[in-house]
Amino acid sequence: MQVDEESMQPVLNRLRRAQGQLTAVITMIEAGRDCKDVVTQLAAVSRALDRAGFKIVASGMRQCLAGDSDTPPMSQDELEKLFLALA
Repeated sequence: MQVDEESMQPVLNRLRRAQGQLTAVITMIEAGRDCKDVVTQLAAVSRALDRAGFKIVASGMRQCLAGDSDTPPMSQDELEKLFLALA
């Protein structure tokens, strides 16, 4: 999928933040932190990844529908499956 860089920069930023959050969760577990704190941070990582996924799908929807020279257009069922993968 080719999406303009301007659209993808917020996604990349969000993914980098999620990566940092996940590293922090691992450190918390290794340090024996309270379960509630770990789960709270893990939920934040999950939300960040979900939002990044939704942004990618939304930004690339036109291309997913139209296809490009190398890829045929996606069917409605394929698009629905793509969205549901994020649910």
